[in-house]
Amino acid sequence: MSQDFENEFNALVSKAAELLTGDGSSEMSEKIKIWAVYQHLHKAMPALTNHWNGSHPDAKAQVRAIFEEIRDLNERQKASRGKPE
Repeated sequence: MSQDFENEFNALVSKAAELLTGDGSSEMSEKIKIWAVYQHLHKAMPALTNHWNGSHPDAKAQVRAIFEEIRDLNERQKASRGKPE
């Protein structure tokens, strides 16, 4: 991959993180990447994620914590913009 593509894609993820959570930092962008990939895999290949969850309970707990953090930040972001949930 070219460096230009990586920079442009990271800018996209950063903007998505900012819109979802109010935080466009690189740390939050990495969490958004994990959230998006895991969410997609869970819908597209549920058997794979179920097997992985059983094999890696500590990592599953970390993914769950990331999901909860993003959910909570997103709810606060919506509330601060005055949009109903």
